[in-house]
Amino acid sequence: MSNYHVKTLEEYFQLYRKSVRNPELFWEEIAEEHFVWRKKWDKVVEYDFSKPEFKWFEGAKLNITENCIDRHIHIRGDKTAILFEPNNPDEEAEHISYKELHKRVCKFANVLKEQGIKKGDRVCIYLPMIPELAISILACARIGAVHSVVFAGFSSTALATRINDCEAKMVITSDGSYRGAKTIDLKSIVDEALESCPSIETVLVAKRIHSDIELKEGRDKWLAPLLEEAYQDCVPEIMDAEDPLFILYTSGSTGSPKGMLHTTAGYMVYTAYTFKNVFNYKENDVYWCTADIGWITGHSYIVYGPLANGATTVMFEGVPSYPDFGRFWEVIEKHKITQFYTAPTAIRALAKENLDFVDSHDLSSLKVLGTVGEPINEEAWHWYNDNVGKKKNPIVDTWWQTETGGIMISPLPYLTPTKPTYATLPLPGIQLALIDEKGKEIKGNQVDGRLCVKYPWPSMARSIWGNHQRYKETYFSAYDNMYFTGDGALRDEVGYYRITGRVDDVIIVSGHNLGTAPIEDSVNEHPAVAESAIVGFPHDVKGNALYGYVILKETGEERNQDNLRKEINQIITEHIGPIAKLDKIQFVEGLPKTRSGKIMRRILRKIAHNELSNLGDVSTLLNPEVVENIIKERL
Repeated sequence: MSNYHVKTLEEYFQLYRKSVRNPELFWEEIAEEHFVWRKKWDKVVEYDFSKPEFKWFEGAKLNITENCIDRHIHIRGDKTAILFEPNNPDEEAEHISYKELHKRVCKFANVLKEQGIKKGDRVCIYLPMIPELAISILACARIGAVHSVVFAGFSSTALATRINDCEAKMVITSDGSYRGAKTIDLKSIVDEALESCPSIETVLVAKRIHSDIELKEGRDKWLAPLLEEAYQDCVPEIMDAEDPLFILYTSGSTGSPKGMLHTTAGYMVYTAYTFKNVFNYKENDVYWCTADIGWITGHSYIVYGPLANGATTVMFEGVPSYPDFGRFWEVIEKHKITQFYTAPTAIRALAKENLDFVDSHDLSSLKVLGTVGEPINEEAWHWYNDNVGKKKNPIVDTWWQTETGGIMISPLPYLTPTKPTYATLPLPGIQLALIDEKGKEIKGNQVDGRLCVKYPWPSMARSIWGNHQRYKETYFSAYDNMYFTGDGALRDEVGYYRITGRVDDVIIVSGHNLGTAPIEDSVNEHPAVAESAIVGFPHDVKGNALYGYVILKETGEERNQDNLRKEINQIITEHIGPIAKLDKIQFVEGLPKTRSGKIMRRILRKIAHNELSNLGDVSTLLNPEVVENIIKERL
C-alpha cells in the first residue's frame, strides 16, 4: 500500500489512522517516496503552538522547481505541462511542454539575476492569466527569490500596500490584459502604485495587448528582448526546507491585508499529495482549475501541485461569460478536460442561463468535478451534478484557506460517498476538532462548534510577513495548542463535516445562534432566487435581526416583491424555523465580492447597520459599483 495514492475507502481509513497515530512516519514515507532532495531532513516536524512556530523537514535541502520541472524532463519531456487557453476563443491555445517550460523558466530566472534579484529578495507579480505568470513564479523559486503575486484586478492602492508591506525590489507586469470584451490598462495602474513605493528598482513589462505605454527611464524594461538574450540554463538555488517560497496577501478583517508566508518543502509535499488524491490524477489526464493564480487556489492547484505530479494543467485567461455563457463547456469539449475545479459563485451564475449552453457541448471526457472558495449550496450542487457531471462524476467540495496552503477536507473521488453541502472527511494527516463556547473539544457525532486543527500539517503558513504577533493573535490565541480556522462546522451522524460559515457570520437572534449559511441555502431554494447573503443588524427587541440581500433570477416576468418576501420567509420557516425569518429583504442586482468569489459580508453588515462612512477600500472588489446601488436602495 502506497501512502501517496489512496485507492480504496478502506485504505483511506487505514492511512488516516496511521497519519494520526504516527504523523512523522506518515509524512516521512510520502516525502521519501516521491520527491527529489539534495539533502535529507534531520527531523520531520518540530512545533510549538504557543510561540507559534512550525518546521517541517528541517535540515533538508531542495529546489521546488527541480521537483516541478527537471525531474519530469527525462520521462515526459514532450508532454504538455501548461496548456494556455486565451481570452479570445479564436486565438490559438498554447501547449508548453515540460522541456519548453524548463527552458522558459531558466531564461526568466537568468533575467531576474541580471536585474539584480537574488535569494530572499521579494518580487511582486501583477500579471493577467498568461503563461508569463506561471513562468515568473517558477523563475523566482528557481533562484530563491520570494514571489508575491497580486491579482491583476486590484487597484493601484491595493497594489502599493502589498508592495510596501513586503518591500519588493521588482514588479513584473504587462502592458495590459483582456477580460472578456474589455481590455484593462495594467501598466498605468502599476505606474500609479509606484508613486508611493520607494523599494521598487525595476519593472519588467510583458507584451499582451500591444498598447502604447510609457516606459520610465532607468526603471521599466520590456521583458521580451531580455528573455531573447538570456541563457537557457540556470542552475537551481539550493534552498533550506524552511526558506520562504512566497507571500500571498489575504484580506484582513481590520482592512489591512495579511501577507501569509509559505515556505518550501512542506508546502511542496502537501500540495503534491493533495492534488494527486483529491483529483485522482492519472498520467494522461488534462486538469483545469478556473481560478486565477493571484489566489492560493492558483498557486497550489494550477502551478505547484499539478506540476509536482507531472500533470497537464490548464491556464485560462478568459471569463465564463465570454463570448457567451457556454465558454467553460466549450473549453472542456475542446481540450477533453478530465478534472474541472471551479467556484460555486461561477456555478450559480451559469445555472441562471439557458441549459442549451451546457447541453450543446460534449462533456464526456470529465471524470472529476470540484468546487472551491466557499461551501456550495444544495441547489447549485444538484445543478452541477445533473447537468455538468451527468450524475456520473463525483463532486469534490473542498474546504481550505490561504493560510492552510492546501486542501484540508474533501471527498476522495469514487471512494468517499458524497453528500451535497458537506466537504465530508479530513484528508490523511489533518486532525480536526470542534470546540464549544467554553473552549472545550466536542466529541462524538451530530454536533457543531468552531473548527480547529489540533496537529500541524506541512503546508500551513508559517507567519504573517513582518508581523508574527498578528499571526499568533489571529490563529493561535483563541484556543490552546490549536489552529483556529475562523469557521464554524457541524459533524453529522457519520462524521462528515459541513462548513457553516465564518464564526463572525453567526448571528445571535433572541438568544439563538444562527449561522448564515443554512439560512442562505434555504433562501436559494426559492425558484426565483439566484443568490443571497444574510447579515445581522441591531434590533430593539431581538438584539439582532436578519437582513437579506437577494439576487433574483432573470425570470422574464415581474413578480410582486412583497409576495416574494413572504414566500422566501415561508421557506426559511419550513427549513429552519420562524426564528430565522428575515426582518428585511432587499432585492439587489449583485453582491459585493472579492475576485475569488467570496461575498464581502463585512460591507453588507455595515450597510445594514447604516455605517456608511467606514466601508473601507471597495476598489479591490470584483464589482465595486454594486455597493453604491445597494446603498441607494437600502431598506
